[in-house]
Amino acid sequence: MDSGTFWVALALVLVIEGLLPLTSPAAWRRMFTQILQLRDGQLRFFGLCSIVAGLFMLWLLT
Repeated sequence: MDSGTFWVALALVLVIEGLLPLTSPAAWRRMFTQILQLRDGQLRFFGLCSIVAGLFMLWLLT
């Protein structure tokens, strides 16, 4: 993977992350408030699930 691919992937993450606050700021605020109420173990579990899903998608695409 060259550095250009990394920067494109990072740019796409930023675009996707910005869609919800742009289109529905109230829903984004409610979601963020609910996330803050989760325990550390629950946050770690969702983080692990995100990593596994991302790795699986990378594996499918390559």
